[in-house]
Amino acid sequence: MTAVEAEAGRLKGEADEPGWEVDPDDEWGVAVITTVGRQLKLRREAAGMRAAEFGRAVGYGEDMIYKIEGGKRIPQQEFLDRADEVLGAGGLIAAAWEDVKKVRYPKTVRDIAKLEGRAVEIGVYVCNSISGLLQTPEHARALFRAAQPPYAPDDVERMVAARMERRSVFERVPAPAVSFVLEEATLQREVGGTMVWRQQLERLLEVGRLHNVTLQVMPTKTEAHPGVDGRIEVLKFADGTAVGRSDGAFNGRPTSEPKQLRILELRYGTIRAQALSPRESLAFIEHLLLGET
Repeated sequence: MTAVEAEAGRLKGEADEPGWEVDPDDEWGVAVITTVGRQLKLRREAAGMRAAEFGRAVGYGEDMIYKIEGGKRIPQQEFLDRADEVLGAGGLIAAAWEDVKKVRYPKTVRDIAKLEGRAVEIGVYVCNSISGLLQTPEHARALFRAAQPPYAPDDVERMVAARMERRSVFERVPAPAVSFVLEEATLQREVGGTMVWRQQLERLLEVGRLHNVTLQVMPTKTEAHPGVDGRIEVLKFADGTAVGRSDGAFNGRPTSEPKQLRILELRYGTIRAQALSPRESLAFIEHLLLGET
């Protein structure tokens, strides 16, 4: 193997690529990534660098350079920062990250995160898993890896990153009022193994103790309740409007129709009334950690 071949072998390629696939149905995302790629190509050519040479300089394979420049891949921040240095762009390429980071996640996730980012009240019930807002990275990764057919590794990491981005809702000022109802069975399932499971329970206790969060557990040994059909989520905004969705109603589509929202609020209120109180719920999770249930 020549020195050049050895160097090429160290360049990042498909296995550890610097970005993600662009969703062709995401028009805004496609426009942003295409524009960034075009500007990157123009600056590279103006600097008199071939794609292979530029790739070696930034630490990525030639094929990945063409994909990023062609708007086929979403570049990560480290790539843009390094490209800025190599091309002497004075921060203009690195600054593109401000636009790229807004479209780096799937459109559906961005829509959800955008709504959660505006809501002053958030109410969530999920019957068969722990809410994504409450998941640790390791727990989320284990769930995505368990999917069939399996996701590609880079898709898994992309979805984990998107889910973790949504947790910024807990850092907002002023803080929204957030309530969760979790099924007991989902807390006892050791997703990702014992250590990951314990870390997830500790995360639930951490969030459940926040002054603006109410966390409740629905006991398995209880009567039927309105949430057995699946997820219920209700988001309320400062202007008095609201959006809700439910797996078992309105075909699972978000709705802002007052009559349908009243139905969802009634169901969610009934679920909360049947669940353990917040204090009892946190005590239950603590007992799980201690192995006392």
